Formats: sequence, structure tokens, C-alpha cells
Amino acid sequence: MAWLVLVVSGVLEAVWATALGRSDGFTRPAPTIVFGLGLILSMAGLAYAMRTLPVGTSYAVWVGIGAALTVTYAMITGTESTSIVKILLILGIVGCVIGLKALH
Repeated sequence: MAWLVLVVSGVLEAVWATALGRSDGFTRPAPTIVFGLGLILSMAGLAYAMRTLPVGTSYAVWVGIGAALTVTYAMITGTESTSIVKILLILGIVGCVIGLKALH
């Protein structure tokens, strides 16, 4: 259960990070609200997962999922450039996350 919560929390990290960028310094209400809710839920899930999973592994998986999804979404929407090297590096992050799960 902790792993599922951790993965969902990583997805929510990408949600709040993207919403933060769209909030224009907290001047736009809807993205600001999404940011706040996403942040609270993401942190709560991370805290829950850390009750049974190692802190370092939990944090690395959470950040890895969030970073990979945030960059992927930005590339898909065109707000960030896409390149083969960037895609390979993101796949490297995903591979490391899978490796950490496999070792636990």
C-alpha cells in the first residue's frame, strides 16, 4: 500500500509543480488552488509512505516520478523543448526509480 501511495504522491508532485508554474506567482486563483491542494496531498502521501519505506528511497522515488512527469508534460504541451537526449535522460530517471523499487 505504501508504494501505491508513494507513486500517487509522485504524480501529485508533478501536478503541483505544473500548477505553480501556471499560477504566475500566485496571482491566478485556479492554478494557485490546484497547487495548494496538490502540495498538501502530495506531502501527506509522502509522509504516509515514509512510515514504512526508507526515507532516502521514498524521497528519491517521489522526486523522480514528479520530475519525470513534469518535464514530460511540459514537452508534450510545448512549453519545453524536446530532444532525444532529454527523453533518454528522463527514461534514465524512470529506470532508476524502477531499480529502487526492485531493490526494496
